Amino acid sequence: MTDRTNDRKLEHIRAIEHDPTTDRDQRYFDRIRLTHRALPELALADIKPQIEFLERQLSFPLLISSMTGGDHELICKINRNLAEAAQRTGVAMAVGSQRVMFTNQAAEESFRLRELAPDVPLIANLGAVQLNCGLGIRHAMQAVDILEADALYLHLNPLQEAVQPEGDTDFRHLTEEIGTLVETMPVPVLLKEVGAGLSPSDIKAGLSVGVKYFDLAGSGGLSWSRVEHHRNPREDDLGLRFQDWGIPTPLALKLAAPYKDQASFIASGGVRDGIDMAKAVILGASLCGMAGPFLKPAMESADAVVAVIERLRREFVTAMFLLGAADFDALYRNQALVLEEY
Repeated sequence: MTDRTNDRKLEHIRAIEHDPTTDRDQRYFDRIRLTHRALPELALADIKPQIEFLERQLSFPLLISSMTGGDHELICKINRNLAEAAQRTGVAMAVGSQRVMFTNQAAEESFRLRELAPDVPLIANLGAVQLNCGLGIRHAMQAVDILEADALYLHLNPLQEAVQPEGDTDFRHLTEEIGTLVETMPVPVLLKEVGAGLSPSDIKAGLSVGVKYFDLAGSGGLSWSRVEHHRNPREDDLGLRFQDWGIPTPLALKLAAPYKDQASFIASGGVRDGIDMAKAVILGASLCGMAGPFLKPAMESADAVVAVIERLRREFVTAMFLLGAADFDALYRNQALVLEEY
């Protein structure tokens, strides 16, 4: 099995660096206005934003979303800085696709992160479509074992694959393949989009084979369609045409609401700050994922990543205080806190 997966990881980072508009910055969460409490009847110091996720305690509901992996020095530095920062701040972390390990064994080192993050949830990651391209249970187990992961992401990215010059686009019978992994894996399997959103039909399909966690990963933030446009040797505009395709994350959360008693939902895609996080939790997110805000800091140092996470935590706690929400449960799915949507 050979491909250009390792080089592609670095190409993705360079495309994001050189084209700021790969982040579509749609700010869909700005359309939701919350109810300010002038008399919150709380002390800011008493706010408790902690949650439990994958049987581990988090300081607040933040997940450093999947970014990268490979044997390039920069990629290893990014992942190690992210893992160290996750441990120091008590937040979860997911790695980028680990498919690269199976074509370049040296890439495994970028995923050996448990020693840097012994106490926080780590999530392994493979593309679901790769189950139709030669990967299987053995590879999934290896991905989990290398990371010593608490769970496995199977990411769904039909738009990215359709635009990618070397994309894999045979998504037939994947629900059945996912179900086989769910039954076999010793850790939970999570379904994740990468920026176009999961629909109710996708959630129902996952539920039908035992999936209990879904990362909705809606549109509004990084557009992998636009990123892949920069790698397209045909130089057509397919990636640009579909750069804003998908279900915005706030809408994806609302559409997922009928399944709230059957699954847990992660909100990612266009989540910008602690205020957006509070809105996402109110709409039904158990956890909020971000990637873009951490990329440049992770190229610098773990301290730089920690600074971003601490800012996000202050914003989230301040929003809770101003809403009169003493803890996560007071915020979660509390529609009474929504003043208007427009």
